[in-house]
Amino acid sequence: MPSAKRAPHPLIGELSRWLVQEEPAQKAEGFYEPEDRVDAQHHTHPWWKVMCLTGVDYFSTLGYQPGIAALAAGALSPIATLVLVLVTLFGALPMYRRVAEQSPHGDGSISMLERLLTYWPSKFLVLTLIGFVATGFIITITLSAADAAAHITENPFLKPLLGGHEIAVTLLLVLLLGMVFLKGFQEAIGIAVVLVAVYLGLNAVVIGQSFTLIAAQPHVLGDWLGALRQGYASPLAVIGAALLVFPKLALGLSGFETGVVVMPLIQGEAGDTEAQPSGRIRNGKMLLTTAALLMSVYLIASSVVTTLLIPAPLFQPGGAANGRALAYLAHEHLGNVLGTAYDISTIGILWFAGASAMAGLLNIVPRYLPRYGMAPEWSRAHRPLVLLFMLLCVLMTVAFRANVDNQAAAYATGVLAMMTSAAVAVALSAARKGQRAQAWAFGVISAVFVYTSAVTILSNPQGLYIAALFIVLVLAVGISSRVSRSFELRVSSVQLDESAIRVLKASPIRPLRLVSHHPGRSSEAEYRKQEMRVRQMVHLPPEQPCIFLEVEVDDASEFTDVVEVTGFQVGSYGVLKATGSSVPNTIAAVMLHLRGKGAPPQVYMRWSESSPLPLALDFVIGGRGDVPPLTREILRRAEPDRDRRPIVHVGG
Repeated sequence: MPSAKRAPHPLIGELSRWLVQEEPAQKAEGFYEPEDRVDAQHHTHPWWKVMCLTGVDYFSTLGYQPGIAALAAGALSPIATLVLVLVTLFGALPMYRRVAEQSPHGDGSISMLERLLTYWPSKFLVLTLIGFVATGFIITITLSAADAAAHITENPFLKPLLGGHEIAVTLLLVLLLGMVFLKGFQEAIGIAVVLVAVYLGLNAVVIGQSFTLIAAQPHVLGDWLGALRQGYASPLAVIGAALLVFPKLALGLSGFETGVVVMPLIQGEAGDTEAQPSGRIRNGKMLLTTAALLMSVYLIASSVVTTLLIPAPLFQPGGAANGRALAYLAHEHLGNVLGTAYDISTIGILWFAGASAMAGLLNIVPRYLPRYGMAPEWSRAHRPLVLLFMLLCVLMTVAFRANVDNQAAAYATGVLAMMTSAAVAVALSAARKGQRAQAWAFGVISAVFVYTSAVTILSNPQGLYIAALFIVLVLAVGISSRVSRSFELRVSSVQLDESAIRVLKASPIRPLRLVSHHPGRSSEAEYRKQEMRVRQMVHLPPEQPCIFLEVEVDDASEFTDVVEVTGFQVGSYGVLKATGSSVPNTIAAVMLHLRGKGAPPQVYMRWSESSPLPLALDFVIGGRGDVPPLTREILRRAEPDRDRRPIVHVGG
């Protein structure tokens, strides 16, 4: 006697409901909010407030960038940082100002490349870039948490208690971030404004005090210039060395992609329209420019004071200034009380930078993957994704041992991949529009980022390995999901034009009988031949009229689309011609649309002569495949009521 199926434990059922339930608190105003939700809830803000939102990612790099620059370039750090600033102002900034102009609804540079390419190459390029984006965002969370942990464990009040427990503190911060997102994350912009204002203010105090000390001790400037003369034979050698070390400082460019993705949150002007939000674009450019100018000043100033005032050995792993150069100066020259205030501010903005990255991850998946049919059902829920990303962050933290320096190359790889894709997208866009001067200029910028990415990957391929792991994961999940969801109806609507309606009105007898026919064979003799085959195949009497249905595949890589149906007459035969992304899905959608209240329509097809495996691949990739059984399966899943389900006849 077969055993009865055991019901799941109540706790398991409750946990499952909690995981997939979306609460209003989870739909908080955030970093990558969809355009329609921003408009619906009026969640727009002045550009300078939104700048603080993207600034928690961009400005927080001051917590570790000066230390990484000093460790990578030594006495050359200020010159190398100047190169970084020049690339920022004359490379990244013009590039992303153009991205803001061409993608004002928060799609970012990835969507520009998606629009420049077509079909499956476009989809696979986007999926690959998502792998690099995931690398950048995951490492942003773990690196920011690790640097926040360094500020905690090196604080003189907490070091006796927490010193040596950097990994545990980092994991605690990462898990705390996950718990916050499991509960819901609200008032993001208000928190960001306070954090950025306090953080930049305290940095200004620390840097200003440091310049006062340098002015009072002129010999430190002389010692630094002497070290440069001793290490490099000429100014050209200094410039060359700074250019060579620039890739190691590239993580100071992070934040630009976030700046264009948050554009839906920027207030525009009264005359803005959905098609041309000129005010928002102008304010978005103002955001990017102001953030870049502010960060450039802080980067150069912080690099100068940390290089001149902090002994080189303290930047090394285990040194008091490692990963916290400005915090070291704050404690050393302003006292432990103000230094602790600086630590708290730095910890807050670094933790919030992780929140920015988490929000980005939670919005990248629904922005692209569902449109491609490459997201499993559970990815529509908020909490399972949070748990997945938290698991990845924990693994990365343990793998890198919560060390900021060890994660710098992986972080730079993700950031540079995003910026390189943006540069290439902008250059190609300018070339397609015939803007030759801009195309050449952005082509040079693209070459700079390609070179920087290549040097970063060759010097430390960890970031590439992590990105490759994410790319394989995204492709594996995406392809398996696309295959498993191929039998969904996948049609948002069916639109009949006037010619199609005329063809249907000419055949009022029900049930409506459709004969599947290959497009292109449009002579009256061909239709007569096909009609004879069908009538012989199913013994359909001559007095029963039929309409021919032809389907053309426009883009098989699209998962959902609108089916457009036109009609025409060939001799005595009426023909409907439908355009969609998949032949079986389109036939099923048209039949369901035409069934009305009477007997459901019927379609007549012939068996294919090809082997099943190539046909299965052709269905997934080319949108065709073994049409009769696929159409019937799609109809079975779309309409469970057999009396209402359209009928598929197959013969031959």
